[in-house]
Parts: sequence; structure tokens; C-alpha cells
Amino acid sequence: MNNNNIAQHFRPDELEFIEQVQSWLKVALDEYRPVLSQFLNPRQQRIATTVVNREATVNHRYYGGQNAEMQRLLIYPSYYEPEVADFEISLLQIDYPTKFAILKHNQILGSLMGLGLTRNTFGDVVNAGHTWQFFVNKDMASYVITNLTKIDKIKIHLHPVALSLAVRNEDEWENTTITVSSLRLDVLISETFNLSRSRVKQMVEAGNVKLNWAEIFKPDYSITLDDWISVRHFGRIRLVEVLGTTKKEKLRVNINKIENSKK
Repeated sequence: MNNNNIAQHFRPDELEFIEQVQSWLKVALDEYRPVLSQFLNPRQQRIATTVVNREATVNHRYYGGQNAEMQRLLIYPSYYEPEVADFEISLLQIDYPTKFAILKHNQILGSLMGLGLTRNTFGDVVNAGHTWQFFVNKDMASYVITNLTKIDKIKIHLHPVALSLAVRNEDEWENTTITVSSLRLDVLISETFNLSRSRVKQMVEAGNVKLNWAEIFKPDYSITLDDWISVRHFGRIRLVEVLGTTKKEKLRVNINKIENSKK
């Protein structure tokens, strides 16, 4: 496959991941067997789908739990019928003293990373009320259960539960249309959360903003479709569609957003 032809649709820093997907695809084709990736974020899933769809002799499927953001990719020959078990995912539930302690998403995420896990070895962290769960590579589950005994100063116990018992995240995405002068990172954040550009600039440069799950320090960075933006203490944004321009030459864009209840 022509790397230049594919790469022109994505950013230069995404070329390494494109090559990774191509290597998975090559194994599936050469060895005529299913190939399973680690957990991929939605941006990576979009890239992977673009690459894999160029090869007509294989199929692919994603899974990371019901309505999950982080999912594993299975590339498989046309003869193969994949099952959920093929994705090799475990679901772990956190037992903790709910009457005396409060857990937060970033605490759980930080504790998992503190074990030495890379972000692609575990999937979504989900909650409903006091129930917290997370998805993890099946071959890492025992290690995590044994070694993750505290989240911050809160003593916890992990136990596996069936994937069918996964709770549904309480976060609700809101779909809305906004008008922006450009698709710069700072402009999109400013209009979405009603913040001044100068404040957004400070937040970005302080490392309080992530683009596609990676820290970004450039307020003027150009955003493209399916980019995911996370703004600490404010919420998340996903650019869905550019609808057109107004009479004043501004852009009308469709976004999904989640605003934090406490800013």
C-alpha cells in the first residue's frame, strides 16, 4: 500500500500508527489468521478503518464493551466468524468503602498508569453511581488484581465480572452547533465553553488540554473531523462535521460535548 496516499488524509505524526496497522494487516494476510490489536482510541480506530478497508480479502471488527470509546481491533480473514472471546478483554469491578470514600475517573486512570500499564493495555473506565469498573487486556487482569490495592489513599479490592454486567456510563453527550472563526484548538474550546481566548491559551500551555488522548501545547493547532479534545475541569469536545460558512465567513460546525458539572 502507498503510505503517501494514506498519510495525506492524516497528520504527519500519525504515520507511525498507520505503519503499525499495516503491519497487523500484513500478518493477517500472510498467515491467513486473525490479528488482535491493543486498545485503540476513536481517532486511532478511524485511521485503522481507513487502512484496513483498502484490503478486500479481510474483515475487521472493534470491541471494548458496549458503546465503548477505547476498543480493540480484530482483523480477520473472510472465512472467520469472530466472537467476543476473541477480543481477550476482562472487566474488573472496584470494591471500596462507598460510604466513606469517593472515587474519580482521573484517580483510577492515574493508579492504573502508576502500575506501569500503558494506556493501550486497558479500555474505558466506566461508572454508574458508586459502581466503578474498567476493561483491561485479559492477560493483564491477574497482575492488576494483585497489585492495585489502593487508589490514592483509598483501599480497594478488584474482582472480575462478566462483560454483560458492564454498567453504562452516566456521561451524556450533547450534540450542538456552534459558529467559529476557524478550526483552531483555542477557538473551538473558547466557543464551546464560553471562555476567553487568553484563558484558553494559558490552559493549553499549562498542559490542561489533551487532543486525541495526548497532551497538546499549541493553542493554534488545527482541528480536524473526529478529533477529541479534553479540557481539564471543563469537559470534552468531539468535532463531528463542518456544516458550511455563514455570510460573515465564519464556520458552522457540529460538535458533541460533555460539560463537567463542577468547573
